[in-house]
Amino acid sequence: MDNHFIDHSSRPIEELLSLKGKSSVVTGGASGIGEGIVKRLAEAGSSIIVADIDLKKAENTSKKIADSTGAKVIAVEVDVSNSKSLAETAEACLENFGSLEIWVNNAGIFPTTGPAIEAKDSFVDEMFEVNVRGTFAGSREAALRMKNGGVIINLASTQGLTGGPGISAYTASKHAVVGLTKSLAIELAPKGIRVVAVAPGVIDTPGVRYQLEPLKEAGIDISSMIKNSLLGRSGVPDDVARVVLFLASEMADWITGATIPVDAGKLAG
Repeated sequence: MDNHFIDHSSRPIEELLSLKGKSSVVTGGASGIGEGIVKRLAEAGSSIIVADIDLKKAENTSKKIADSTGAKVIAVEVDVSNSKSLAETAEACLENFGSLEIWVNNAGIFPTTGPAIEAKDSFVDEMFEVNVRGTFAGSREAALRMKNGGVIINLASTQGLTGGPGISAYTASKHAVVGLTKSLAIELAPKGIRVVAVAPGVIDTPGVRYQLEPLKEAGIDISSMIKNSLLGRSGVPDDVARVVLFLASEMADWITGATIPVDAGKLAG
Protein backbone atom coordinates (compact mmCIF):
# COMPACT_ATOMS: atom_id res chain seq x y z
CA MET A 1 0.00 0.00 0.00
CA ASP A 2 1.37 3.42 -0.94
CA ASN A 3 1.78 5.77 1.98
CA HIS A 4 -0.43 8.64 0.82
CA PHE A 5 -1.15 9.70 4.40
CA ILE A 6 1.84 11.39 6.04
CA ASP A 7 2.70 13.27 9.22
CA HIS A 8 1.73 16.93 8.74
CA SER A 9 2.59 18.11 12.26
CA SER A 10 5.32 20.49 11.11
CA ARG A 11 3.18 22.24 8.50
CA PRO A 12 1.35 25.54 9.15
CA ILE A 13 -2.40 25.39 9.55
CA GLU A 14 -3.12 27.72 6.63
CA GLU A 15 -1.24 25.33 4.36
CA LEU A 16 -3.15 22.32 5.64
CA LEU A 17 -6.48 24.05 5.02
CA SER A 18 -5.52 25.21 1.54
CA LEU A 19 -7.05 23.43 -1.45
CA LYS A 20 -4.90 25.22 -4.04
CA GLY A 21 -4.07 22.95 -6.94
CA LYS A 22 -6.96 20.62 -6.13
CA SER A 23 -10.11 20.13 -8.19
CA SER A 24 -13.56 19.36 -6.82
CA VAL A 25 -16.99 18.23 -7.95
CA VAL A 26 -20.05 19.10 -5.87
CA THR A 27 -23.31 17.48 -6.96
CA GLY A 28 -26.44 19.46 -6.18
CA GLY A 29 -24.10 22.42 -5.93
CA ALA A 30 -26.40 25.13 -7.27
CA SER A 31 -28.27 25.94 -4.06
CA GLY A 32 -28.72 25.22 -0.37
CA ILE A 33 -26.02 23.19 1.35
CA GLY A 34 -24.35 22.46 -2.00
CA GLU A 35 -23.90 26.15 -2.78
CA GLY A 36 -22.45 26.72 0.68
CA ILE A 37 -19.95 23.92 0.11
CA VAL A 38 -18.93 25.29 -3.29
CA LYS A 39 -18.30 28.72 -1.75
CA ARG A 40 -16.03 27.41 1.02
CA LEU A 41 -14.07 25.08 -1.26
CA ALA A 42 -13.57 27.93 -3.72
CA GLU A 43 -12.38 30.25 -0.95
CA ALA A 44 -9.82 27.60 0.00
CA GLY A 45 -8.46 27.66 -3.55
CA SER A 46 -10.07 24.66 -5.23
CA SER A 47 -11.25 24.68 -8.83
CA ILE A 48 -14.82 23.39 -8.84
CA ILE A 49 -17.43 21.75 -11.02
CA VAL A 50 -20.89 22.81 -9.83
CA ALA A 51 -22.94 19.81 -10.95
CA ASP A 52 -26.71 20.17 -10.76
CA ILE A 53 -29.84 18.99 -12.52
CA ASP A 54 -30.79 22.68 -12.92
CA LEU A 55 -28.09 23.94 -15.31
CA LYS A 56 -29.29 27.56 -15.31
CA LYS A 57 -29.16 27.76 -11.54
CA ALA A 58 -25.74 26.07 -11.56
CA GLU A 59 -24.47 28.64 -14.05
CA ASN A 60 -25.71 31.51 -11.89
CA THR A 61 -24.11 30.02 -8.78
CA SER A 62 -20.85 29.34 -10.60
CA LYS A 63 -20.58 32.91 -11.86
CA LYS A 64 -21.43 34.40 -8.47
CA ILE A 65 -18.84 32.33 -6.61
CA ALA A 66 -16.17 32.72 -9.30
CA ASP A 67 -16.64 36.50 -9.19
CA SER A 68 -16.48 36.67 -5.39
CA THR A 69 -13.54 34.26 -4.85
CA GLY A 70 -11.49 34.37 -8.04
CA ALA A 71 -11.65 30.58 -8.25
CA LYS A 72 -12.28 28.60 -11.43
CA VAL A 73 -15.92 27.47 -11.13
CA ILE A 74 -17.74 25.72 -13.98
CA ALA A 75 -21.37 24.60 -14.21
CA VAL A 76 -22.26 21.15 -15.51
CA GLU A 77 -25.71 19.58 -15.83
CA VAL A 78 -25.98 16.24 -14.04
CA ASP A 79 -28.68 13.71 -13.22
CA VAL A 80 -27.29 11.71 -10.31
CA SER A 81 -29.75 8.88 -10.96
CA ASN A 82 -27.97 8.35 -14.30
CA SER A 83 -24.53 6.73 -14.07
CA LYS A 84 -23.52 7.95 -17.52
CA SER A 85 -24.30 11.52 -16.49
CA LEU A 86 -22.10 11.13 -13.41
CA ALA A 87 -19.26 9.69 -15.47
CA GLU A 88 -19.50 12.64 -17.87
CA THR A 89 -19.38 15.02 -14.93
CA ALA A 90 -16.22 13.38 -13.59
CA GLU A 91 -14.69 13.55 -17.06
CA ALA A 92 -15.59 17.26 -17.27
CA CYS A 93 -13.51 17.85 -14.18
CA LEU A 94 -10.48 16.16 -15.79
CA GLU A 95 -11.00 17.97 -19.08
CA ASN A 96 -11.27 21.41 -17.47
CA PHE A 97 -8.85 21.11 -14.56
CA GLY A 98 -6.61 18.14 -15.33
CA SER A 99 -7.28 16.17 -12.15
CA LEU A 100 -9.92 15.22 -9.59
CA GLU A 101 -9.14 15.22 -5.86
CA ILE A 102 -12.42 16.02 -4.10
CA TRP A 103 -15.91 14.69 -4.84
CA VAL A 104 -18.93 15.72 -2.76
CA ASN A 105 -22.09 13.61 -3.12
CA ASN A 106 -24.48 16.32 -1.99
CA ALA A 107 -27.48 15.91 -4.33
CA GLY A 108 -30.45 14.23 -2.68
CA ILE A 109 -34.23 14.02 -2.39
CA PHE A 110 -36.16 15.69 0.43
CA PRO A 111 -37.32 13.49 3.29
CA THR A 112 -41.11 13.31 3.60
CA THR A 113 -42.46 9.84 2.89
CA GLY A 114 -45.70 9.90 4.85
CA PRO A 115 -46.89 6.72 6.57
CA ALA A 116 -44.83 3.76 5.38
CA ILE A 117 -47.97 1.71 4.72
CA GLU A 118 -49.06 4.37 2.21
CA ALA A 119 -45.71 4.85 0.45
CA LYS A 120 -45.72 3.96 -3.23
CA ASP A 121 -42.99 1.75 -4.66
CA SER A 122 -42.25 4.39 -7.28
CA PHE A 123 -41.47 6.94 -4.54
CA VAL A 124 -39.20 4.52 -2.68
CA ASP A 125 -37.45 3.61 -5.93
CA GLU A 126 -36.80 7.28 -6.71
CA MET A 127 -35.49 7.93 -3.19
CA PHE A 128 -32.98 5.10 -3.50
CA GLU A 129 -32.09 5.93 -7.11
CA VAL A 130 -30.96 9.42 -6.09
CA ASN A 131 -29.81 9.10 -2.49
CA VAL A 132 -28.17 5.67 -2.61
CA ARG A 133 -27.38 4.63 -6.17
CA GLY A 134 -26.44 8.21 -7.07
CA THR A 135 -24.01 8.30 -4.15
CA PHE A 136 -22.66 4.85 -5.04
CA ALA A 137 -22.19 5.65 -8.72
CA GLY A 138 -20.78 9.11 -8.02
CA SER A 139 -18.25 7.60 -5.63
CA ARG A 140 -17.30 4.96 -8.17
CA GLU A 141 -16.80 7.42 -11.01
CA ALA A 142 -14.76 9.70 -8.76
CA ALA A 143 -12.58 6.88 -7.43
CA LEU A 144 -11.82 5.68 -10.97
CA ARG A 145 -10.32 9.10 -11.75
CA MET A 146 -8.48 9.88 -8.49
CA LYS A 147 -5.10 8.69 -9.72
CA ASN A 148 -3.13 10.35 -6.92
CA GLY A 149 -5.56 9.84 -4.03
CA GLY A 150 -8.35 12.09 -2.90
CA VAL A 151 -11.42 12.34 -0.73
CA ILE A 152 -15.07 11.47 -1.30
CA ILE A 153 -17.52 13.22 0.99
CA ASN A 154 -21.09 11.94 1.27
CA LEU A 155 -24.03 13.92 2.60
CA ALA A 156 -25.85 11.64 5.00
CA SER A 157 -28.27 12.92 7.65
CA THR A 158 -28.94 12.55 11.36
CA GLN A 159 -31.78 10.34 10.10
CA GLY A 160 -29.08 8.02 8.83
CA LEU A 161 -28.04 7.50 12.45
CA THR A 162 -31.48 7.25 14.05
CA GLY A 163 -35.12 6.83 13.00
CA GLY A 164 -38.35 8.79 12.86
CA PRO A 165 -41.98 8.68 11.76
CA GLY A 166 -43.13 9.65 8.31
CA ILE A 167 -39.72 9.52 6.66
CA SER A 168 -39.01 5.79 6.47
CA ALA A 169 -37.72 5.70 2.88
CA TYR A 170 -35.49 8.72 3.45
CA THR A 171 -34.17 7.26 6.72
CA ALA A 172 -33.40 3.94 5.04
CA SER A 173 -31.60 5.70 2.19
CA LYS A 174 -29.42 7.71 4.55
CA HIS A 175 -28.59 4.66 6.68
CA ALA A 176 -27.42 3.13 3.41
CA VAL A 177 -25.19 6.15 2.77
CA VAL A 178 -23.59 5.75 6.21
CA GLY A 179 -22.93 2.05 5.55
CA LEU A 180 -21.63 2.76 2.06
CA THR A 181 -19.23 5.33 3.49
CA LYS A 182 -17.72 2.74 5.84
CA SER A 183 -17.34 0.06 3.17
CA LEU A 184 -15.87 2.39 0.56
CA ALA A 185 -13.41 3.77 3.11
CA ILE A 186 -12.07 0.26 3.69
CA GLU A 187 -11.97 -0.59 -0.01
CA LEU A 188 -10.42 2.65 -1.26
CA ALA A 189 -7.85 3.32 1.46
CA PRO A 190 -5.12 1.38 -0.40
CA LYS A 191 -5.62 3.83 -3.28
CA GLY A 192 -5.06 6.80 -1.00
CA ILE A 193 -8.73 7.79 -1.13
CA ARG A 194 -10.51 8.77 2.05
CA VAL A 195 -14.31 8.41 2.26
CA VAL A 196 -16.24 10.31 4.91
CA ALA A 197 -19.80 11.49 5.49
CA VAL A 198 -21.46 14.50 7.09
CA ALA A 199 -24.81 14.07 8.85
CA PRO A 200 -26.63 17.41 9.03
CA GLY A 201 -29.51 18.03 11.39
CA VAL A 202 -32.08 20.72 10.61
CA ILE A 203 -30.55 23.12 8.08
CA ASP A 204 -32.41 26.20 6.92
CA THR A 205 -32.63 25.68 3.16
CA PRO A 206 -35.42 26.23 0.61
CA GLY A 207 -35.98 22.47 0.57
CA VAL A 208 -36.46 22.24 4.32
CA ARG A 209 -38.81 25.23 4.33
CA TYR A 210 -40.87 23.54 1.63
CA GLN A 211 -41.09 20.42 3.80
CA LEU A 212 -42.12 22.07 7.10
CA GLU A 213 -45.85 21.37 6.87
CA PRO A 214 -45.62 17.86 5.33
CA LEU A 215 -43.13 16.89 8.02
CA LYS A 216 -45.36 18.27 10.77
CA GLU A 217 -48.28 16.28 9.40
CA ALA A 218 -46.05 13.19 9.49
CA GLY A 219 -45.23 13.78 13.16
CA ILE A 220 -41.99 15.77 12.91
CA ASP A 221 -42.23 19.34 14.21
CA ILE A 222 -39.14 21.10 12.91
CA SER A 223 -39.91 24.30 14.81
CA SER A 224 -39.98 22.43 18.13
CA MET A 225 -36.78 20.59 17.22
CA ILE A 226 -35.05 23.92 16.61
CA LYS A 227 -36.39 25.45 19.81
CA ASN A 228 -35.29 22.45 21.88
CA SER A 229 -31.89 21.94 20.27
CA LEU A 230 -28.88 22.32 22.55
CA LEU A 231 -27.71 25.38 20.62
CA GLY A 232 -31.17 26.85 20.17
CA ARG A 233 -31.14 27.54 16.45
CA SER A 234 -31.47 25.85 13.11
CA GLY A 235 -28.34 25.28 11.09
CA VAL A 236 -27.44 27.23 7.97
CA PRO A 237 -25.68 25.80 4.91
CA ASP A 238 -22.36 27.24 5.98
CA ASP A 239 -22.46 25.20 9.22
CA VAL A 240 -22.20 22.10 7.04
CA ALA A 241 -19.89 23.68 4.46
CA ARG A 242 -17.21 24.47 7.04
CA VAL A 243 -17.14 20.84 8.17
CA VAL A 244 -16.94 19.67 4.57
CA LEU A 245 -14.00 22.03 4.00
CA PHE A 246 -12.22 20.56 7.02
CA LEU A 247 -12.82 17.00 5.81
CA ALA A 248 -11.69 17.86 2.28
CA SER A 249 -8.45 19.41 3.53
CA GLU A 250 -5.26 17.84 4.80
CA MET A 251 -6.38 18.83 8.29
CA ALA A 252 -8.47 15.63 8.17
CA ASP A 253 -5.91 13.33 6.60
CA TRP A 254 -6.32 10.70 9.33
CA ILE A 255 -10.13 10.57 9.15
CA THR A 256 -11.86 8.02 6.94
CA GLY A 257 -14.96 5.85 7.24
CA ALA A 258 -16.52 8.25 9.75
CA THR A 259 -19.87 10.06 9.69
CA ILE A 260 -19.69 13.44 11.41
CA PRO A 261 -22.96 14.83 12.85
CA VAL A 262 -23.54 18.54 12.35
CA ASP A 263 -26.76 18.83 14.32
CA ALA A 264 -26.60 21.23 17.27
CA GLY A 265 -26.48 18.24 19.60
CA LYS A 266 -29.63 16.51 18.33
CA LEU A 267 -28.08 13.07 18.70
CA ALA A 268 -26.67 13.80 22.14
CA GLY A 269 -29.93 13.28 23.99
